[in-house]
Amino acid sequence: PPAEARAYLGTVRDKVHDLLDAVRFTERPLVADGFAFGMIVQHEQQHDETMLATHQLRAGSAVLHAPAPPEPTASVSGEVLVPAGVFTMGTDTDPWALDNERPAHRVDLPAYVIDAAPVTNGQYEAFIADGGYTDPRWWSPAGWAHRVQERLDAPMHWHRDGDGWSYRRFGRWDRVRPDEPVVHVCFYEAQAYAAWAGKRLPTEAEWEKAARWDPATGRSRRFPWGDDDPTEAHANLDQRHLRPAPVGAYPAGASPLGVHQLIGDVWEWTSTTFRGHPGFTAFPYREYSEVFFGDDYRVLRGGSFGTDRSACRGTFRNWDYPIRRQIFSGFRCARDARPDESHR
Repeated sequence: PPAEARAYLGTVRDKVHDLLDAVRFTERPLVADGFAFGMIVQHEQQHDETMLATHQLRAGSAVLHAPAPPEPTASVSGEVLVPAGVFTMGTDTDPWALDNERPAHRVDLPAYVIDAAPVTNGQYEAFIADGGYTDPRWWSPAGWAHRVQERLDAPMHWHRDGDGWSYRRFGRWDRVRPDEPVVHVCFYEAQAYAAWAGKRLPTEAEWEKAARWDPATGRSRRFPWGDDDPTEAHANLDQRHLRPAPVGAYPAGASPLGVHQLIGDVWEWTSTTFRGHPGFTAFPYREYSEVFFGDDYRVLRGGSFGTDRSACRGTFRNWDYPIRRQIFSGFRCARDARPDESHR
């Protein structure tokens, strides 16, 4: 029962606090810079996000309440050119970075163009209205087979409402808001939309360069806005608002290139399968990351409104099956830069 569970939780926390008073953070690799404790904090918060996603699946009346996210204060649309060149991907310096974020390594990318914001409900509605779910041209063979088998015709939790759509969110019905990032779409849906739009999903490296690379210094930041931890002005995190914020709500969180809302709001699908960075070493055990490497999982980046700030940074990597849509997943599109764009 809840009272017993909370009492047990309190006991465990008291014992951990007693240990923290005495442990030294300078000796064994497992506790250097508090790594083990940081890993546990992050892992607990990841389960908290999973429980929030379970609440979204739950039937019945609403039991969760939170204020609405901020309204837009910036006009954000179109695409952003990311120039060709080398950047540093991953990290060697973040003390709480997990093994799959390490080591830092140099990646050379050609010029590409990436959406300035995540794909919105309004944009996705246009894909639906144009027959996107009934035209196999836009879908990969695996994606089309999954769409047919599961009879997908809209994002999860969407339902027809007259001439539009409504969305059941944590027990409440709302009209779909056009300027809000689309959420609860699987990788195959994101991939099909991108093809319909004449684009593609970004690779993981493209996403990270757009989120971390500073053209003025050539270095990679911890976050799009810099190295400082996120605040309420930077990103929609910490379950503070139980929905994605409309596009343009966090101008302080934009990258130097002008790419918005890369952190928080919705996890963003990439086209990359989950593997270790070059030079990867499993730590502290293989089962945290390495056993998931391969073609079964696609990488998601950036965190969602359900993600805690402790488990979100520019190098943080999430992964899931391409059919998964109960998670708080959205996406943005990218494309190769044309020759006339590459030399701007």
